[in-house]
Amino acid sequence: MNANTQGACAAIGPVGVGLIGDREFCDLVSARSRPLLEIASSLAARHAHDVPLTRPLIGRLLLESGQMEALLDEYGARQNQHWSRFRALMAALKNFARIGEVLAYIHRRLPAYRLLPVEADFAAATRERLQQVGGVVAVVATNLLEEAQRVGVQVTDLARLPEDFSERLPPGRLAHNRGDRITGDTATTVTHLATEFLNLAAESDLLRVSARVPPEEYAACFPDPVSEERLRQLTFRFHNLQSLYDTHVAGTSIETSDTNLPILRGHASVIYHLLEIATDLAHYYERHVSPRTGDAALRERPVVDTDATMATLFAYSMAFSSAHLTGGQRLCQGILRRYAESGRLEVPVPSYRGFHVRPSNLVARIVTHYGSAVQMDLDGKLFDAGSPLDLFRANETINARKRRWLAAEIARVLPDRTGALEPEAVAAAVLTIVHRLAGEGKIVLYHQPLQLSEEIGRRQGSVLENSVAEIAQLQATGQLDIRTDLTVTFIGDKRVLADVDALARQGYGEDAFGNNVELPKALSYLRR
Repeated sequence: MNANTQGACAAIGPVGVGLIGDREFCDLVSARSRPLLEIASSLAARHAHDVPLTRPLIGRLLLESGQMEALLDEYGARQNQHWSRFRALMAALKNFARIGEVLAYIHRRLPAYRLLPVEADFAAATRERLQQVGGVVAVVATNLLEEAQRVGVQVTDLARLPEDFSERLPPGRLAHNRGDRITGDTATTVTHLATEFLNLAAESDLLRVSARVPPEEYAACFPDPVSEERLRQLTFRFHNLQSLYDTHVAGTSIETSDTNLPILRGHASVIYHLLEIATDLAHYYERHVSPRTGDAALRERPVVDTDATMATLFAYSMAFSSAHLTGGQRLCQGILRRYAESGRLEVPVPSYRGFHVRPSNLVARIVTHYGSAVQMDLDGKLFDAGSPLDLFRANETINARKRRWLAAEIARVLPDRTGALEPEAVAAAVLTIVHRLAGEGKIVLYHQPLQLSEEIGRRQGSVLENSVAEIAQLQATGQLDIRTDLTVTFIGDKRVLADVDALARQGYGEDAFGNNVELPKALSYLRR
């Protein structure tokens, strides 16, 4: 099929589907869009900063714009030059009405969330954004009316709305007089929820990074790290967390007795709703105004202030999501400490150079992630497992034990001989011992040929003592390491110990030669 034929087919429409005349379609849209255009006319007549987004107004906007968008899509308006802008404005009206709905919900529910304090005034910022979005809805409605007139939709003689969409509600709440629900092992669910929140927090670098972006760099964040897809996935996971709480914890005796649990629910909920707003704003930017992916129908003649839209996305939605995420982390760590079940875990010492930088940091990050106190016991000495430096100190004890074991092994393979030997003979003895122990899998060689020190054969003591000292020197310089069956015992919260066990089973993130090893999925938060 050549280009001319393709163009002709595109003009006709999809295969097997006939065309509808512009006049017939315009009459259809005029009849079906009249309720929405009456609302738009009412909004256009008001000052942009005088549009309160009440539930009755938002409900009607979402209903009518959603139905009209579906109708326009059914007839392919998005791909039609005459109707594409009308369809884009319809989608924008629905999009910002939905954003207004979530903002209004947050504003109403804020006292019930009992959120931990953050640096900025979240309540004031929410009121400000709600007012701004009300103005955006009015502006989009005004442009929709103008575009309707341009495409031939009847906009004269629009009836005055009999309702003002105000919402006058009496104060107060119904009495809380139902008994507590009885569920299964709620305590286990609580710890699972707190753990999942911490895992989500560790995987939400997108929010922390975006919260620090200066305004002049907002646009450069698309599509990486910010995109509608990433935000939608994160939104889903926080919504799932909220649902899990409502199913297994809400209304139970444990929720009644632990005042921190409703606060945890509040943090999960407000982050979920903020991410809903962020997702819709990212969708609007990517779909309609982005220079890279936006549809020309709105990109070339935008109706919404892009700077204000991006400020709501970054400086409000993602910035406050990040702030409440941090507060939720502290809350969850406290919950896990209260519900902690202590245990003991014996695991091998890291095979590559013991608790050097990588293993020590990974273990400490697991402990810090949960906020629990965990200790490591080695030969009766206790080390703070949450401190990489303290774990690193354990290498002194580990290496001392390795040297004692090494002396016994050398004595086994090379019985001591009295008297001094020439340096060459000592060197030969050392190499014989090293290669024999390496062949038995008791020493791992990282460097060959081995670079012996200048002290060989010149130290005081026997051949055995010289050999032990020289091999210890080779170990200290990283040319080899000694394999032993040394173990340590971690003591503390069983949830922390389970992750330490998973880490130990993966060689503490490295193989016997110090190369990176992929961590298991359960430890995905350590990859951040």
